[in-house]
Amino acid sequence: MNENLFASFITPMMLGLPLVTLIVLFPSLLFPTSNRLINNRLISLQQWILQLVSKQMMSIHNTKGQTWTLMLMSLILFIGSTNLLGLLPHSFTPTTQLSMNLGMAIPLWAGAVITGFRNKTKASLAHFLPQGTPTPLIPMLVIIETISLFIQPVALAVRLTANITAGHLLIHLIGGATLALMNINITTALITFIILILLTILEFAVAMIQAYVFTLLVSLYLHDNT
Repeated sequence: MNENLFASFITPMMLGLPLVTLIVLFPSLLFPTSNRLINNRLISLQQWILQLVSKQMMSIHNTKGQTWTLMLMSLILFIGSTNLLGLLPHSFTPTTQLSMNLGMAIPLWAGAVITGFRNKTKASLAHFLPQGTPTPLIPMLVIIETISLFIQPVALAVRLTANITAGHLLIHLIGGATLALMNINITTALITFIILILLTILEFAVAMIQAYVFTLLVSLYLHDNT
């Protein structure tokens, strides 16, 4: 109970070197590439899920937007597997770090916006000033739309960081409360333990949902600019 509440969010070190690079690369080992003519059940299940998600997410895009399919599928696999691995005991979740989430959100958002300005310059500039705006409100609306444009990657990163961090903190707090109540009241401790199990199941769902939401919003930003 004396452990720092935010100790699990500290970047792990070994011999003075951060292990973030190894942790980030580890999820790629969970998705092997098969060279066989007939795949096993695990790889077939992975391919079926990827085809289902890509078909649902990329159906709204034109030909230029569909060129991002591989990148977006890699993104959802990386975020989802990283979030799930972070639920293991004594593990580190890179997506709880705002700096890393900004490192994913800003380049993808910038790529989508730059694509829009290159391919649809007039339409992209028209977003800054809605049609029929009164003349006195034009400067204010341009400023508001500019701020809303630049706030998009920040909102992406903060949403992912806040949801994953909040879930881990709740699990930590309820787990600590369960251990403390075992010496006081077994019945209350059992109820708290059941709540902990239900919360853990919810966090598994949140881990996948947040990966899907992050990728879907990037896909929508791309759709608006292609």
